[in-house]
Amino acid sequence: MSTVGVRELKNRLTHYLRRTKGGEEVVITERGRPIAVIQSIHAVREVATMEAKLAQLAARGLLTLPTGHPRGRLRRVRIRGRPISETILEDRG
Repeated sequence: MSTVGVRELKNRLTHYLRRTKGGEEVVITERGRPIAVIQSIHAVREVATMEAKLAQLAARGLLTLPTGHPRGRLRRVRIRGRPISETILEDRG
């Protein structure tokens, strides 16, 4: 485990990210006081947010995160004829 100040982390972020990919934990300090830990997503046992859970699954290759921008509001499609609920009930009966 290594310790790095905020300024040093900002200046050499890529270096410290490579170290975390290798399994090392990096403690970030602000004015000599620890404020955060950076570690590989594979090393995290329990994550708190949905974004972190999705990132962890993506890192394992279990899902692919979406790219691009979300689409706007979807247009409502109108279908003529009997309601689908009636068809389902008829099929079940």
